[in-house]
This record gives sequence, C-alpha cells and structure tokens, in this order.
Amino acid sequence: MNAYAMKQYQTVNVHAQVTEADPHRLIQMLLEGGLQRIAQAKGAMEYGNIGLKGELIGKAMGIIGGLRDAVDTEKGGEIAANLDNLYAFMQQRLSQANLKNDPAMLEDVAKLLREIKEGWDGIRQS
Repeated sequence: MNAYAMKQYQTVNVHAQVTEADPHRLIQMLLEGGLQRIAQAKGAMEYGNIGLKGELIGKAMGIIGGLRDAVDTEKGGEIAANLDNLYAFMQQRLSQANLKNDPAMLEDVAKLLREIKEGWDGIRQS
C-alpha cells in the first residue's frame, strides 16, 4: 500500500510542477527526465534486466521526441534544424543501444543531452 501511495504522490507532484512551469522550465524538465531515464536504462542494462532497459530507453526516446516537437524549425532557422537533426540522431542511437545492449551508446546520448542542458540552463542565467 505504501508503494502505491508514493507513486500517487509522485504523479501529483510531477503534475503540479508541470502545470506551474514556464516553457523554459518545461524544456529543462524534459532534459532532466531524459538524462534520468538513460542513467536508469544503463543500470538496468548492467544488471541484465532487459525488460526494464527497453522500457526506460523507450521513455527516453519519447522524451527526446517531445524535445524535437518543441523545436520550431520555421522560426529557429539553421540552429533549430541542426538541433532537430541532433535529436533524431539521439533517438536512432538509443534504438541501437537497446538492440545491441551497448551502454557506451547510452552514454553518447547522455553526453549530448548534458551539453544541450548546460546551454539551455545558461539561457536562463543570461
């Protein structure tokens, strides 16, 4: 019963954070969520939990899909197009990591996401 209550609390808490977040914060949350899912997938991979690994990689791919959907290629020009291509590459790399059970591929994507997140976080500070 406690596990169920905790899950419900987390769901409500995340919903409240998303509802109250501005667009900049929402992208930060997606980037953070993608990094978390990749790290969890890497752990599942290392422990041989294939089902969980696939589920977490699928969630990371979905998050990156959400990030791609947020890219405005019409207004963003070449930078937006490059970012969209980078997100597409990440999704492809995650799929390959899942098929090949390769934690290095997961780390490649995590590194790219961290770099994007650092840049995105810097926007708020400027």
